[in-house]
Amino acid sequence: MILSWYEQKAVAILLTLLHLGIKDIKLGPTLPAFITPNVLNFLVENYNIAPITTAEEDLKQILG
Repeated sequence: MILSWYEQKAVAILLTLLHLGIKDIKLGPTLPAFITPNVLNFLVENYNIAPITTAEEDLKQILG
């Protein structure tokens, strides 16, 4: 799942997805300002969250 940070409600969507146990989420185009390095490390280790890259690279990762 790729989540774009164009609106503040994306934070509520992210929190909902994390509560539901959804993993492998891509965040972008930039990471939200509230994500500190410690928070990012926690999200990466526990939920496999990563920033988006290029469309082609993201599709390769999703489709295998």
